[in-house]
Amino acid sequence: MPRPLSVQLYTVRDQLVADREGTLRRLAGLGYGAVEAYDVLGDPKGLRRIVDDLGLTVSGTHAVQLLGPEPGPVLDAVAILGTDLAIVPAGIPPEEFTSRDGLARTADRLNSLADVARRHGIRIGYHNHWWEIEPRFDDEGDKGGGDDAEAALPHAVDVLAQLLDPAVLLEIDTYWAAVGGADVPALLRRLGDRVRALHLKDGPGTKEDPNVAVGGGTMPVPEILAAAPDAWRIVEFDSCAGDADALFDELAASRTYLASLAAA
Repeated sequence: MPRPLSVQLYTVRDQLVADREGTLRRLAGLGYGAVEAYDVLGDPKGLRRIVDDLGLTVSGTHAVQLLGPEPGPVLDAVAILGTDLAIVPAGIPPEEFTSRDGLARTADRLNSLADVARRHGIRIGYHNHWWEIEPRFDDEGDKGGGDDAEAALPHAVDVLAQLLDPAVLLEIDTYWAAVGGADVPALLRRLGDRVRALHLKDGPGTKEDPNVAVGGGTMPVPEILAAAPDAWRIVEFDSCAGDADALFDELAASRTYLASLAAA
């Protein structure tokens, strides 16, 4: 049975503060069957009750608090939400992705978390931005970006994946990967089964401009989905032009477009 389409709740962060249950009900009414939580310690029991009542699934959760001194309570909250996927979405300095030593430190940190999470029945994942994509590496050390030869070199996230315990999964934010200079379908094919989830967003391919509905921007969405057919599909907006109604309109258009691809 195909997984339901999910939405990252950071997309509707302001609306959740104003009316959590009403916002989740509105997402369900648009046809989304799952959500990805981002405030794992913010009343996980209450969130679980609402999503269960609405028939929603929790596809995973972002949990930057895992990088703190006490990951145990965070993992307990993840379990309460009914998911076994806890994703580190931020908190590692971008400069760690500019050298092999930094990548080794990052891998060690994530690998150690995976060992702790395993005892809770939870799997750890990592979510990229553009700064894990822009740096490229050759076999001898660091290499900048820019010319044609360098464009064929592996991205920092490729090198990181080689250093990670197989238990550590990846959630590829496809838009930020493109902004960072990746051929996203090719990146996904290289990373293979380690990619457990995709953030699907669209826009003009810049760091500053608002997102638009999936299918309405520059992203090669069909090719991306074909390159990671078994990954969770999670719609996310970092920002959206217009008011809350405009955001929900864009979410509805994203869902309609992705459903049309699935039906094709």
